[in-house]
Amino acid sequence: MSLTAEQHDLRDAVRGLLASASTSASAGGGGGGGAAWGRLCREVGVAGLAIPERYGGAGGGAAEVGVVMEELGRGLTPSPMLGSAVLAAQALLGTGDDAACERLLPAIAAGSATAALAWTTPAGRWSVGETGYRAAGARLDGEAHYVLDGDVADVLLAAARGPAGVGLYEVDPGQDGVSRTASVTMDATRALAVVRLTGARGRRVGGDATAGLDRARDLACLALAAEQAGAARRALELTVGYALTRVQFGRVIGSFQALQHRLADLHVLVESAVSLSRAAAADEGPGLGLRAAAAKVYCCEAAMRTAGEMIQLHGAIGITWEHPAHRYLKRAHGALHLFGGSAQHAAAIAASLIDG
Repeated sequence: MSLTAEQHDLRDAVRGLLASASTSASAGGGGGGGAAWGRLCREVGVAGLAIPERYGGAGGGAAEVGVVMEELGRGLTPSPMLGSAVLAAQALLGTGDDAACERLLPAIAAGSATAALAWTTPAGRWSVGETGYRAAGARLDGEAHYVLDGDVADVLLAAARGPAGVGLYEVDPGQDGVSRTASVTMDATRALAVVRLTGARGRRVGGDATAGLDRARDLACLALAAEQAGAARRALELTVGYALTRVQFGRVIGSFQALQHRLADLHVLVESAVSLSRAAAADEGPGLGLRAAAAKVYCCEAAMRTAGEMIQLHGAIGITWEHPAHRYLKRAHGALHLFGGSAQHAAAIAASLIDG
């Protein structure tokens, strides 16, 4: 799947800005993930790409989000793009509550506010049938795990089950009854938290949230697939570059046929992941859930394999703390389990094919 001219321009703008921020950080200029996110929002408008224009966004879709996520994945750039601009924003849009969207989405689209969706239990299945909270009127109790940016979010949305079914609730994160604890994660570049609610007041947004939550999760899976495809491609680039410069036994190691075969296999794997990610994001119509599941499984497993081979083919330097290889492996490992594991998604795809 080739990018359109507009998507090429978007990719180049994001890549150039991230490179500039990285150079600034290396020179002690205070760049890095946080500064890059602010510039991405102000100069490119990435936080509002998939938010309708009437709510302050650009009115794009999953394909445009995927372009940005590929670039963020290349450098493992920490940002609230996945949790705020995709997952939480799409869950809010899925409620159909215009008043709530008009109140909350403009700040999310501008990047001036970060939103978090608190939903799943410790099992991490991200299923509407398994929410972390119970609702009794306007009061919420329970805890949600793996909440992206949950400890720092300005806007907190909670998926809760009550007598009227599953609903989405806006919760003031500063009130008594809300406890937010940052999680210790293998991937230090992805901020996760546990959010506990004890009789916290919530304002229900829209009606039944089942369809909206499912769609938000599917779109988040597409975004995560794009991120992992971008990370895998960058990991392969770094590995090929190393193989063409590392000398062993009087020759660059890239001249050895056994390594060439391994790198060729990785090239096919990575390019297939990129193509699948882009193809799945190009169509947000019927069948979105299955396409998102397939892209998520394939791209996350491709990134996991590529990161593992990156460490192996770099030899001793690949297991040092200073080398970035371990960061790609940790990101891939975390992504593999986020929004549901591979076995869960593969089972859903199989069931759909069997049932017709």
